[in-house]
Amino acid sequence: MENPIHASTTTLAEMQAWLEHFAAQRDWERFHTPKNLAMSIAIEAAEIMELVQWQEGSEPLENTANDSPMAEEIADVLSYLLRLATVLKIDPAQALALKIKKNAIKYPALNLHPTKPPGATEQ
Repeated sequence: MENPIHASTTTLAEMQAWLEHFAAQRDWERFHTPKNLAMSIAIEAAEIMELVQWQEGSEPLENTANDSPMAEEIADVLSYLLRLATVLKIDPAQALALKIKKNAIKYPALNLHPTKPPGATEQ
């Protein structure tokens, strides 16, 4: 039996290879231009929004199983995003690490565990 696919054991490079193979088998590389892939990401992201469009925002989603409509749309966004990274030769892990580093400077962490309780005064 094949090992189950799980995010904790599957690399981005493996997923990119699956998608590259899938596109090649169908001769879709010629359609996978940066413009087309970027548009597809936006379209699929809109489909995620459509699934929660009329909710208040605080209630949990009814079905978040791996084969749910939400999971399918997340997979669509992820697959187009990984294809775009492949086409542009961007390492998504490195790009994310650099972005987090940049955001850490732009948005410093809150001191959630101060040494003094709120309202304490110096003595």
